[in-house]
Amino acid sequence: MQRIRCLKTGWQLLKSSCEGAAKQTNTLPLASRNYSQLPPQGSSSFGLLFDIDGVLVRGRTPIPAAKQCFRNLVDRSGKYKVPVVFVTNAGNCMRQTKAEHLSHLLEVEVSPDQVVLSHSPLRMFPQFHKMCVLVSGQGPVEQVAHNLGFQDVVTIDMLRDAYPLLDVVDHNRRPKDSIPTTKGLRKIDAVILFGEPIRWETNLQVIVDVLLTNGSPDNTWSSVQYPHIPVLACNMDLLWMAEAKNPRFGHGMFLVCLESLYKKVTGHELKYEALIGKPSVVTYNYAELLIRQQAKRLGWTTPVKRLYAIGDNPMADIYGANLYNRYLQASQRTRAQMQAKSGGGGVDPMAEIIDVACKMTPAELGGTASVYGEEDLPEGCSSILVCTGVYSRDQQELPPDPTHTVIEQRIFHGHRDFHFNPSLTQPSFIVHDVKEAVERVFQQEGWPLE
Repeated sequence: MQRIRCLKTGWQLLKSSCEGAAKQTNTLPLASRNYSQLPPQGSSSFGLLFDIDGVLVRGRTPIPAAKQCFRNLVDRSGKYKVPVVFVTNAGNCMRQTKAEHLSHLLEVEVSPDQVVLSHSPLRMFPQFHKMCVLVSGQGPVEQVAHNLGFQDVVTIDMLRDAYPLLDVVDHNRRPKDSIPTTKGLRKIDAVILFGEPIRWETNLQVIVDVLLTNGSPDNTWSSVQYPHIPVLACNMDLLWMAEAKNPRFGHGMFLVCLESLYKKVTGHELKYEALIGKPSVVTYNYAELLIRQQAKRLGWTTPVKRLYAIGDNPMADIYGANLYNRYLQASQRTRAQMQAKSGGGGVDPMAEIIDVACKMTPAELGGTASVYGEEDLPEGCSSILVCTGVYSRDQQELPPDPTHTVIEQRIFHGHRDFHFNPSLTQPSFIVHDVKEAVERVFQQEGWPLE
């Protein structure tokens, strides 16, 4: 209960900041141009959540169907017909940069408030924002951290510069001649893992140093100090799809290495304060809030009834959408209980949601519970699997019976701290590409696409 109360506070802070940003954005020409269409009479309203890598692009190359798809999603003046949010586990840039990149590739206007990066929900963790945090990843990690609300940030390069004797795997980076003086840094209170770094050996070494010295890497290692200082990780994807024929290692692979090294040295399990990004629930909470705000800009007076999450990775995109759908279903049941018990006693109407949450690992929750109890949450979230990325018809045979799971999972590619439930990797729909996915959604909802 204490966790749920704290996380509700974090969500309210996020909601307030997003609403403030939305008001500011509404003063710009972009906001008034982006959305303009009401749902067809008799139709329900819906929103679209797009993964990026393997769905819209392969590396820097757009998938041809993506451009065709987005031509259908906007009207002749470039205004979106429905709320659209891009939900990616990438996190090596700012939202503005990703939005500009997508605008160029898809040839439609994409604004930063349509983009959810793997680290975006870190805004919901204000209890860490005043701590001194070590950040790992690539790209403008220091700028990203400050933008998310972190005030005291130390990068891996800053740590190397302060403690030049720590990074010695690469002989060319070892100190030459005399031993350099250690400059020292303030004590590190938490570690934030944004994404896969460029030099894995350097990051693995100094992160372990920080964990085994309670945030002061000039001290001697001590495995007695356990549990270690908080670790928050974004993006658990073991694999992702770029231009290469086969998938590439993702940040999830780096986490496997870090977990293995820590346990090998200490005999203890590495613990995470939060795991953020798909498939954790907190990422979909965040994306749903952005969908809701965009629906208001469309002028919709009724809440969005259904979300459709389109992705290429069964373990991240499909698992996450189905997991979130379970929470939305629990929310529906709880609201019905609250209405039935209004004015009377009986069982706490939040009991079912708390029960559902307790059956999930903290990792699956992403460090947050939910915003259930709000009146305008969607009724559900459907998952759509495309075959242009991690999952491919060339490599895996589609099941003849749609009630069977997409993949006979002999090897679990999900994160260590997640339960493996094969049913959650089964999509609501399987299609060839993103264009077919959107056409299927509009047909399902009874909307004209043209």
